Amino acid sequence: MLTRITLAILCSLAAMGVLWAQNSPTIKKVSIKPTSPASGKGMFMEYCAVCHGKDGTGNGPAASALKKAPADLTTLTARNSGKFPEARVYQFIQGDAEVSAHGSRDMPIWGDLFRQLNTEAGVANMRISNLTDYLKSIQAK
Repeated sequence: MLTRITLAILCSLAAMGVLWAQNSPTIKKVSIKPTSPASGKGMFMEYCAVCHGKDGTGNGPAASALKKAPADLTTLTARNSGKFPEARVYQFIQGDAEVSAHGSRDMPIWGDLFRQLNTEAGVANMRISNLTDYLKSIQAK
């Protein structure tokens, strides 16, 4: 037979478990905010840093809510035999390339979202190019 103190402790622990479950990290989807298509860094900070971190190492505030940890984007060159995989990065951002070993992707298909921001032909491609160039610029030496 449970004493009142034991029962109170069990109820408190159960309530804490419910609170913990309610506070577990989740990803909130919001509308894309326009940024300058000319600034790869500006786009990275607005669209990518929440998962990949401001420094690109995969430590953004939303990283813990993802099924798979975000990639360390500063090591793309090192992981590709010393050559930045520009075409592959461009295709992945655009949404043309999947990484089959990773399963379904948590990362948005930015090409589609960038096309929604601008109806002018080529602006989405400029965004992807400038974002790719920014990623190239943050590679670890």
